[in-house]
Amino acid sequence: MDAKLIPAGLCLVLFLLFAVPVTKGIINLGNGAGMAVTALLTAIFLLWGRFTAFLGKSWARPLGRIFLSALGVVTAVSLVLAVVISVFMLRAVSDPPKDENTTVVVLGCKVKDGRPSLMLGRRLEAAYTYLSEYESVCVVVSGGQGKDESISEAQCMRDWLVGQGIAPERIFMEDKSVNTEENLRFSKKIIAENGLPERVTLITDGFHQLRADMIAEKQGMSTYNVSGKTPWYLLPTYWVREWFGVLHYKLCG
Repeated sequence: MDAKLIPAGLCLVLFLLFAVPVTKGIINLGNGAGMAVTALLTAIFLLWGRFTAFLGKSWARPLGRIFLSALGVVTAVSLVLAVVISVFMLRAVSDPPKDENTTVVVLGCKVKDGRPSLMLGRRLEAAYTYLSEYESVCVVVSGGQGKDESISEAQCMRDWLVGQGIAPERIFMEDKSVNTEENLRFSKKIIAENGLPERVTLITDGFHQLRADMIAEKQGMSTYNVSGKTPWYLLPTYWVREWFGVLHYKLCG
C-alpha cells in the first residue's frame, strides 16, 4: 500500500466527521473550518509529489519564499493556539463543587417544537443527576425565546425538570437572555434577589465550559463546572468552533 494513502485516509475520515453535522442542519465555523482544512490535507497527501514539487519551485523564488515562510508561521501559531486552548478547555470540563453551598445555573440551548434539543437534553440530564444527588441545591434555568422557538428555553427546561420530579420551588427561571453573557448576568441578579448561594455551578456542554467560566469571572462570579455529554459526532465541530469563540472573547470580550 502506498504510504501516503494512510494519512490521506485519516484526513478523509476527519472530513466526513466534520461533515456529519451538516446532515443535521448544523453549519458553523467549526465544521466549515474543519472540512476546509481536512479536505486540503487529503488533497495534499494524495498529490504529494506535485505538492512537494510546487513547494520547491516556490521556495526558489524570493516572493515564494516570503509567502511560504509567512504561511509556516501562521500555521505554527495556529497549531500552538489550538493545543493551548484545548488544554484549558479540557481542564474546565469537570470541576464540581465540594459541598452543597452552590446554585446551579443551566445555560440554555435550542428548543425544538417545545421540547429540548439533543444538546439541551444532555445538559438537563446532567442537571437532573446533580439536583437529585444534592436535594438542598436550587437551580436557575437560563435562556430566552428565539424567533423559531415556541416557548422560552427557560420554560422548556423548567417543564422538563419538574416532569422528572424536581420540586418547582427549587427552580428559578431566567427567560430574557439571548447569549451566554446575558445568561450569566441575568442569572446573577436572580441569585442575589432570592438570597441563593453566590457560588455557581455551571451546567453546559464540556466544550463550552471554558468560555462560560471566562465570562462569569469577568462578572465577578465564582464558578464550578458540571458538563452535559455532547454527542460524539457533534463534538469535533463544536470543539473547533469554540477555539474561535475563546480567541474572539480574549481579544474582543
